[in-house]
Amino acid sequence: MRNKTLWLFVGCCAVPVIAALLALNLGWLPKGTTNHGRFVEGEIHIEELKHQNGKLWTIVLNSPASCLEICQAQQSSLEALSVALGKMQKDVDIALLGEAQEGSAFPAFAGQPKLAPAHLYLVDNKGLVVLEYPYEAEPQKNRMVQKGLLQDLKKLLNFARSS
Repeated sequence: MRNKTLWLFVGCCAVPVIAALLALNLGWLPKGTTNHGRFVEGEIHIEELKHQNGKLWTIVLNSPASCLEICQAQQSSLEALSVALGKMQKDVDIALLGEAQEGSAFPAFAGQPKLAPAHLYLVDNKGLVVLEYPYEAEPQKNRMVQKGLLQDLKKLLNFARSS
């Protein structure tokens, strides 16, 4: 009876350890992340985007003077993105870095040379650039990138409310 209990105890301790080792060594664990954007390498801060008005995140389009047609197309799609934010608009700003097209509803700030032109960026309320969403020339793919941005933003806002 005593031997049986001892082996049962050893088995209960050893089986989870062996299962974990197998999962790690055989690649059973998922390797990807759940975010759609790419994390920005290094720390890039944009001082002008530090929020005092309670907004948690800012969607930023890098629109330097050298980027004309593509950036104008991205600025037009930002209006649709603004509408798609829905009730999240109270927690999210949209801004441009560099040149704004005439009649743009979004504020423009000085450009950031470290950021790729026509890409969208997600910036936190302390001015730290966190995620990058590349521009896609094909409109359908670009809409999918923006949809991924919205999904990431929704997760981040839900996380901010829960903590």
